[in-house]
This record gives sequence, C-alpha cells and structure tokens, in this order.
Amino acid sequence: MVLAAAAVFAVLAATVAPSPPARAATATTEGTETVIGAVTGFSHSGASFTFTAGTAKARVGFVSADTFRIEVAPDGTFTDPVGDDIVLPQGKPPATRWADRGDRYELSTDKVTLRVYKAPLRFALYRVDGTRLWEETRGISWNGTSTTQTLARGADEQFYGTGEQNGSGNTSHRGKTLKVGVDYDWDEGGHPNSVPFYLSSAGYGVYRNTYAPGTYAFTDPVTTTEQENRFDAYYFAGDSAKDVIGQYTELTGRPMLPPIYGLEIGDSDCYLHNANRGERHTLDALKVADDYVENDMPLGWMLVNDGYGCGYENLAETAEGLVDRKMQMGLWTEDGLDKLADQVKAGQRVAKLDVAWVGDGYKFALDGCKAAYQGIEDNSDARGFTWAPESWSGAQRCGVQWSGDQSGSWDYIRWQIPTYAGATMSGLAYTTGDVDGIFGGSAKTYTRDLQWKAFLPTVMTMDGWAAKDKQPYQYGEPYTSINRKYLKLKESLLPYMYTYAAQAHRTGVGPVRPLALEYPDDAKAAGDAAKYEFLTGEDFLVAPVYSDTAVRDGIYLPKGDWIDYWSGRIYHGPTTVDGYQAPLDTLPLFVKAGASVPMWPGVRSYQDRTANSPLAWDVYPQGSTSFTLYEDDGVTRQHRDGAYAEQQVAVTAPDHGAGAVRIAVGAENGDFVGQQKSRPYRFTVHTGSSPRQVRLDSGALPRFTSRAAFDVAAEGWWYDASDRAGVVQVKTRAVSTARAFRIDLDAASAVGGKVPGATGTVALTPPQELGAGVSGKVTVDFTAGRTGADTAELSLAAPEGWTVSPARSVGGLEPGQRASAEFTVTPPADAQPGEAVLTGTARYRAAGEDLVAAQRAALRTMPAPPEGETWASDLPWLNATNGWGPPERDRSNGESAAGDGHPLTLNGTAYTKGIGAHANSDIEFWLGGQCSSLTATVGIDDEINGYGGVSFSVVADGRTLWSSPTVSGKSDPVPVNVPLTGARHVHLVVTDTDGTKSGDHGDWADAKFHCA
Repeated sequence: MVLAAAAVFAVLAATVAPSPPARAATATTEGTETVIGAVTGFSHSGASFTFTAGTAKARVGFVSADTFRIEVAPDGTFTDPVGDDIVLPQGKPPATRWADRGDRYELSTDKVTLRVYKAPLRFALYRVDGTRLWEETRGISWNGTSTTQTLARGADEQFYGTGEQNGSGNTSHRGKTLKVGVDYDWDEGGHPNSVPFYLSSAGYGVYRNTYAPGTYAFTDPVTTTEQENRFDAYYFAGDSAKDVIGQYTELTGRPMLPPIYGLEIGDSDCYLHNANRGERHTLDALKVADDYVENDMPLGWMLVNDGYGCGYENLAETAEGLVDRKMQMGLWTEDGLDKLADQVKAGQRVAKLDVAWVGDGYKFALDGCKAAYQGIEDNSDARGFTWAPESWSGAQRCGVQWSGDQSGSWDYIRWQIPTYAGATMSGLAYTTGDVDGIFGGSAKTYTRDLQWKAFLPTVMTMDGWAAKDKQPYQYGEPYTSINRKYLKLKESLLPYMYTYAAQAHRTGVGPVRPLALEYPDDAKAAGDAAKYEFLTGEDFLVAPVYSDTAVRDGIYLPKGDWIDYWSGRIYHGPTTVDGYQAPLDTLPLFVKAGASVPMWPGVRSYQDRTANSPLAWDVYPQGSTSFTLYEDDGVTRQHRDGAYAEQQVAVTAPDHGAGAVRIAVGAENGDFVGQQKSRPYRFTVHTGSSPRQVRLDSGALPRFTSRAAFDVAAEGWWYDASDRAGVVQVKTRAVSTARAFRIDLDAASAVGGKVPGATGTVALTPPQELGAGVSGKVTVDFTAGRTGADTAELSLAAPEGWTVSPARSVGGLEPGQRASAEFTVTPPADAQPGEAVLTGTARYRAAGEDLVAAQRAALRTMPAPPEGETWASDLPWLNATNGWGPPERDRSNGESAAGDGHPLTLNGTAYTKGIGAHANSDIEFWLGGQCSSLTATVGIDDEINGYGGVSFSVVADGRTLWSSPTVSGKSDPVPVNVPLTGARHVHLVVTDTDGTKSGDHGDWADAKFHCA
C-alpha cells in the first residue's frame, strides 16, 4: 500500500464528530508570522483525523501504533511535493480511537495518545501510561515562506540527528542551532548529507517530509523551521533511540546491506589522460592493483575514472583484470547514468555519484542514488553499491554517504571523528571520508587517519588530486607496515562488521555509534567528554589520535570493564584515561568485557577464505553474553530470499575472578551457496589466568607449552602469560556447522584473572627525544596489584641496533607499592630521524601465578645536530609539508614529483642553494641547541611573474622568533638574520596571505644555519 494521503487515511467511512464549542476561529498574527488559531471543525475517517482552524486545516494520520503524521495547510489545501520519493509503502493503519475531553481531542492507539488542544490548536504526545513525550508551547506557525513547530524542552532533554553534520553529531545538539540542507560546505561546520530528522532522549523522533532546507534550534523552546509554506512531519514514539531510528528507517527505508567487498578499502584515481600524473591508460589501474598485492595489502574495489572529464577505455578488460586480483571495478558517473547498463555488463560494481546528475536539489541526488543502485542490480546479480555526498532522507537504502572533498591534516582527523558516529543517529549506516583527504596530508596524518577509519564499515583512499598518490604503501616504512597492520585488522574483522551491517539492514542502526546510543543514561556520553571517540558495534571503543603526539588524553570509558586491545590492561568504567601511550603504530582501542568477536585470521581478501578456513573468536569472558554471527554469500542478492545463516556463540563465565568458562557454539541455522559445511575453530580467550584443562564437549584437548608446538598441532590449547596480560589459545579440528559443540575451560577465570585486581601495571618515562648515538635514561615503573607481588623483574626493550642496560630484579612489593628501575638506552650513531618504540616489561609473581605486564611508549630519534656553517637544504628534514608537491632542495617549487623545480631566482638573481616551497609550507629541522642563527634571503620566485602573496616565519621550540610582512611576487627579496641560540626544533614556515595559494612559491634562498 502506497503511503499517499488517500491510501493512508481512507480506511473507514468518514464520521463527523460533534461540533466543538464555539470559539474564536482567527489565527494569531505576530509580526509577519501567523500562528494557527482555534479548532472550528473536526472529522475523521479510520486512522485519519482532520481539524479545521479558520482557513487552515490540520490532518493527523496514524501509520502504526507508535508512528503518525501531522500535516498543516495554512490555506486549507494539503499538498505533498515529496510524493512517494522517500516514504515507503506501509502496512495497514492501526486501530485507533478518539475522544472529546472538552478542552481537547485525544487520538489514541494502544501505545500513544496525541492530544489536540482546541483553543488554539496545539499538539502534545503522551504514552498510554501518561508519560509526556513532547508538547507544543504554541501552535504551528507560518510566514508565507516557512513553517515552524515550537516544542517545550525538557530539563535534561538531549537531541541527536539531522544527518551528517561535519564536526559534530555524536554528542548532544542541545543548545545548538543547525542548518539542514544543501550548502556544499565540506569542511567543519558543513552538512553535506543532511537529513530532516532528529530524535530526543525523551523517547521520540521527528521526520519532516520535505525537500526544503531547514533550521533546527534545540534551544528553549525547541523550534524547527522548514522553508516551505506547508507543514508535514512524521512522529515516532520509541522505547529507546535505537527503536526510534528503527521506526524512522521503517518509514524511509532500511540501510542497504553492502556487498562484502564494499566493506574492504577502496581506491580511486583517474587512469586516462591524467593531467596531474602524465599520460596513462585505464589498464594502468591493474599496475596499481598489483602494487596492493605485492605490498600484501587488502583492496576490495577501484574507481578507475575518478576525475573531472576522465573517461575510460578497455573497460571489460580492466574489470576482468581486477576480478583476477580479487577486486571489483567502480566508475564515477561524471557523464550521467545513461551508460550504466552497458558499464555494469562490462563489470562495473561500484558507482560514485557526485557529478552530472546532481541538479537543483536533493531530489536529483536521491533519484540518482536510486537509479544507479537499481542499475547495478538490473544488469548483474550483484548488489547495488553507490557513493554520494549531498544526499537526503532515503539515501541510506541505496548508498554510502561521504563527507566530501577535504584536505588531509590533523584538524581533518579531529573533526571527522564525531561526524560519522553522529550520522548513525539519523539512520545513515555508512558514512565516511577519504583517507587523509583528497588534497594535502602527510605520512603521519595518513597513517593516523587510516588506523581509525579501519573501524568504519566503508572507506576509500583517493589519488590523483593531491600532490602525491595516496595508496597506503606510498610513504614507505614505517608507514607501510603500520597501514598494512590496520588494513589487515579491518579485513580480519569482516565477519564482525558484516554482522553489524546485516543488523543495520534489519533495524536501521548502523555499526558505528556514539557512546550516547549505547549508554543513554550517562550524562558524559552526551557531552564533550565523549566527542572524539566512538563505538564500532557494542564491543569496540575507538579513541583516535588527532594531533602530532604519541600520547592521547581524555579517553572516556563508560560503565563496565574495558580491556586495552593491545596490552590487555583492564580499566574500570566510568573513568577518563589520560596519558595513554599511543606510538604511531598504536590506535587507542578498547574492548568491552563480555565481548565475543568473530574474525577471519590471516586474510588479505574475503576471497582468500576456503572451505577449510578457520573461524576465530576473540573472547573476553565476563558474565553471560552472546554474539550471533550472520553469514551469506556476500555478493549476490540471494539473502533477500532467505539464503543466509546465523550461528550463536554464548559465553558463560564468572562476573569476576575464578571459575569455569563455557563457550557454547550453536549449530548454524540457514543455508546459502558457498556456506562452510564444516570448519575448524580458533578461540583466543582473555582470562588472565591459566585454566586447569580445556575440553571440547566431553573430551580433554591436549595442552602445549610453546607457541611453536601449538601452531603445528591440529587441535589443542596453550596459555601464554606474556600475551596481553594472559591469553588462552584454543583450536579445534573441523567441526560440522550443523551441530553445536562446547568449549569448557575448567578452573579458569573471567577476564582479569582468578584474583581480581592482582595484576600490576607498568609505566614508562622515556625522554621526549634522543639524538643519534646519544645515551638517555628511561624509567620503568611497576605498581603491584591489590595482592602485592612476591618478586618482579623489570626490563626494557628497544629497536634493533640500540643498546639497553640489562634487566633488574626488585624485591617483594606490598599491595599498590611501586618499584622503579632506570635504564640507559643508546640509539646507534646512524639512527635516522623518526619514532622509536620502547617496551617496558614486568615479570612478577602474584596471587600464586606468574604474570606479565607491559607498556610501550615512543620517543623521537634525532639526527646528529649540524656543525659549523650548514646549508638548510643539506640537512635532514624531520617533517616537511607543502601546499603543492614536495618542497624542493636547491630548486624552486615544482609539480608533484621531487626534483622537478627550476633554479631558485629572486629579482633576477639565481641562487644555487636554498629551499623552494609553496604556501602553506612547514619544514622542521633538528638543531639540538647547537646553532646561533639562521640567515637567508626570502621572496616569491621570479617564475611566478609578479603575483602571489605569502608571509615567511621562523618558529623555534613552539615560539615564533621572526615573521616577514606580506611578500608578493612584485616585492623585493627580504633579508633574514634570526638568532637561534639554544633552539632545538626550528620550523621554516611559509603562509598564504591572499587566500588564493595560486603562485605562492616561497623561496628560502641561501638559507644557512650558523652552528658551533
């Protein structure tokens, strides 16, 4: 049944209610605004109720027992410009009843009562138990171009939604005024994927059925305005925010279930006549695909024509080549959708949709999303899979929404963190941003950005627009290895993420969530304490690093126990963690106690899975918990006809401390093509204590005493006290998925060990930085747990080639007592600038067990400081960012490659030494306090022919020592002589001053450090 007005409301024959008492019928005019007047007439037909108020009319129609629609027509004529674009056909309207209570009508289902006050006409919603959900403080108003609803705001009421709001959304909108509509602002504060829907912690949600832009002020009172002379809104009453999101997506469409390759990373570039990369051809995409394979990095799909005016050739051959490499081909719809059918038949499986068909409003974007999604499905057996910015309500059912074209930076990471979890509160299950943006960026920002985006369901990296290609292997080591680590972790978590994607398809609630969604009674979860973190599913809490530091402060952990994913350390929430050690290879990541996480170990692609591949479960036992794995073929649409299967794993363990741990693996229910009929299982059980034995059903599994012996065995178990504070590894032979089985860990414990709190903690205090060949002191602190420690050995590990003083033993410790040991570390004389990771370890005995605790920390290694008179272009650069291409040594700024500049020239004088930069630029040097001054001559290179505008600065240890006035292409060169006595870190900075960055080629000619 189509949810048009006639179909929804015409259920029973019209019944005219008794006439209301005579009242003034005129509306109230306040300035240029008119507020609806008193009720002068009332009629109903089934679940539809119409009220007349002078020349205006209001209509209420119930969609379900807890969902209804209110329409107001100021001139008495109802219109619906949205039609059936967004709202899907709904079922039979619910049974309703009405009553005249004198001052009001009451319209009721078995769940809610809508009060309609008569003089003036005003609405209020209550649950059947009498709990008020919302109430208008005055009637709906209009001014000829917009309509507004005004609601009372509760004392503690919080608000979420309105779509993808860049830089916010995962914390409450209370007190904020938000724009809901297209603005093409893709930076912080923009709203590229707006949704005219919000939800309240009071237990309701509102969707304005419109394409018009709006302004929602969650002030006191709450006012929501849309720029149209009609009012049309659906209301949802729910038991929770998840329930409200579910009702909204029941109305406007559940999020799609992507193909499983859509949950792998994607890559996009222009491979035909690319002005930024030289002459290329579409088949060159296969060379990049080979680079992913050679670098052992996952890649699910590629857009091969990502660029304005970039066409394609050899399409079918390109698609076939990608499939051979376990990847799929995507295309950008830059020329519209007319060719989509032929493209899909040639192998296209992904459509990016932000060009050509996006016209004057959201309807064009939504129509394009639906058409492209359907075009893939009509011409293949694949699932529709599209990407688009500037979308609207309903787009969740056909596409991924991404936040637009941005420039990679630390600030980009910061404001993206709250954006995507916040969008989940509007039913947008798949929102994301390009890894490190499409412009700018650096090796560090790319690595930090990628590691947390591995915990988003969908993500891609975009090349060809920035000065340097942005595949995850482009920056070399150590970045390539770190990026590989997180991409492979994302890949191994596919069964977890895919299960949550299936849940989103059923419930409307996306995988990435603000803390407030799972912890609605926690006031801190609604506020800034939780702004820069999010949940992936219910079990992972992700707190990204968003500045150039190896320490993360302000990580808020809500109630419950949270386990550091890397070290196994337990934090008892609610608590705020400061000083979290996060070297570049470490994403602050926590797992909720009680979690059971399904994983595919060791895969680079989902297609690496075979009939005999193991299914692994990462288990953090605490209390009685369960997880139900969802599986289907991952690619076709057969799951819509019931071709899928589910398997539950239920874990029973003590709430705390010693006791048996039981892992009950249920029989898999359901069937699909490619289903494993039997498979081996792996279990990583974080107990913190060794069990006495491990049984598979009634039979004891063999125990091994080393990792090597365990790895080669077909089945068995072993306990590793040094692995994340104590982990039991279990493996089985292949077991039929049609039968249930049980793993019992006898005399084991909940996560945290047999004696809660017996585990100690390690802290590391390294120097902030250390020069090559220079020795430094590092303190390792060990704090005993609540049972004390009988003995403890403290040690320090450093990178290969470093020298470290030997381990030290400390005596017995009382509960909570701290012991410290100081170690001397020395990097090799040829150590390169970068980050070195040190690991402090305590091996100790407590509560009758041998235990291990460890902590990692980073320090920066520095090159040898310069000596004598040293050209800046001859020194190593600790960091170098540039507005276009790399900064050049002894050349002017060129294009995207190193060494492609020209001779440095200022006012006709050529310089053989110096640095050619492009604003905005920042080059960092290590002087180690050994230099007295910097001299140079600065200006905009003559090749710019007189235009451009920049300022030069010298910054030492965070303090600006000198800045030039604005220098243009017509300015005389500026001499530089800056004292630097005692300076350790010096930055040469070029900043744009005219807002264009076009031609801002700033030269540091003859830049020289004068050192001891």
